[in-house]
Amino acid sequence: MSRIAYVNGQYVPHAEAHIHIEDRGYQFADGVYEVAAVWRGRIIDEDGHLTRLKRSLDELHMTMPMADRPFAMVCRETLRQNRVRDGIIYIQISRGVSRRDHPFPENVERALVMTARAVDWPTDADDDSGAHVVSVADIRWLRRDVKSISLLPNVLAKQEARDKGAYEAWLVDEDGFVTEGSSTNAWIVDGDGKIVTRQLDNNILGGITRSTVIALARENGLEVVERPFSLAEALGAPEALLTSTTSFVRGIIDIDGNQIGDGTPGPVSRRLRGLYLDYCRGAGSNQ
Repeated sequence: MSRIAYVNGQYVPHAEAHIHIEDRGYQFADGVYEVAAVWRGRIIDEDGHLTRLKRSLDELHMTMPMADRPFAMVCRETLRQNRVRDGIIYIQISRGVSRRDHPFPENVERALVMTARAVDWPTDADDDSGAHVVSVADIRWLRRDVKSISLLPNVLAKQEARDKGAYEAWLVDEDGFVTEGSSTNAWIVDGDGKIVTRQLDNNILGGITRSTVIALARENGLEVVERPFSLAEALGAPEALLTSTTSFVRGIIDIDGNQIGDGTPGPVSRRLRGLYLDYCRGAGSNQ
C-alpha cells in the first residue's frame, strides 16, 4: 500500500506530496513540528503534544491553522488512510508561502503537512540492549525549548554519533553540563539512587515522554530531581538513560567509550521502561 500525506487540505500520495518553493519553512525554517507515537491506533499523550505544538507556534507568533476538533480529525484520517495502528504521526506547520523576505508576511495562510508510518514498538521492558552515546558540543540557538524545524545542529550531532557507531549524541554546553540528546532527553541515576534530568528552561526541549516518565516515576515512589548534571558526573553515574517519543525509555551502556555501570541497562531504567510501556497500553493512549 502506498503512503498518503496530508498537504494543505488535501490527501495525496506520499510520492506526489509537494510544497511551494517559497514556503517559509523551506526557505527560513520558519515553522514548528511535532512527532507523536501511535499505539494500537491511538495517539500517545495527544493532549501534551497539542499543547506543546501550540506553545511553539505562540513563541513564533503563529496560531494553529485550524481549530482543535478538525485538527484531531485530520490526524485520525491521516492515520486511517495509512492504516497505521502502531507507528508515528508527523505534523509540521510553517508560516506559509510568500515572496522571500525576512519580516513576517501579512495575510498568509499557514501551511500544514502530516505524514504517518508504521513502527514496531517494543513490548517488553527487558528487551532493551542499551544505547551507546557520544558527547558533542552544544552549538544550537538559545531557544531550544521551541520545537523548531531548524534542526541542522541536531543533524550534525546525530551524524557524528552515527559515524562513531553510537545511537545518540549528548550535547554539552560550555560549562561541561549535558543539556539533552540530539533527539532525546538525557537522564542519569546518581549515587543516592535519585533520577536526575535537567530542569525545563530555554536550554532543552520539554519532552512529552520526559514529562510522562517523571510523573510515572514519582507515582511509583521514585525520586526525580530536575537539575543540571555534568558530563563528568554522568561518566561516574551507576546508570544513564534517554527518553523520547520514538526511543521510549532506553538505558545507556557507555558514553564516549566509558562503560556505565555494569555495561547493561540498569534496574532503574528497566523499571521506568516497564512503567512507560504499561502507560502506553493503558491511559496514555486517549481517543
